[in-house]
Amino acid sequence: MVVVIIRIWAGQVVAGRLEEFCAHLAAQVLPQLGRTDGCLGGELLRSVTEDGHRVLVLSRWRDEEALRGYAGPMWRIRPVWSEGELSYLAHPPEVTHFTSVATPVTL
Repeated sequence: MVVVIIRIWAGQVVAGRLEEFCAHLAAQVLPQLGRTDGCLGGELLRSVTEDGHRVLVLSRWRDEEALRGYAGPMWRIRPVWSEGELSYLAHPPEVTHFTSVATPVTL
């Protein structure tokens, strides 16, 4: 069985910058992830709450080695961001990792 690691990068965006930051992530970050060895895909999620300034970048990775190549030896706790992205964020992003327990179901 192949174990895929799901990496969730979470950021709280400063008020008034959400649209611009989402456009940047969609145009720059997701395509770059797609070209990274070991990345099996990713998507951008945006909060739908009234204070909806939270974004998630969900990416799927082949294995720990691929994540180590992308984020370095501290990949389990080290979020990756470019210096310019910090101006969009209320505080540094966080990262968590998961593996799938059950096959996704199509309803």
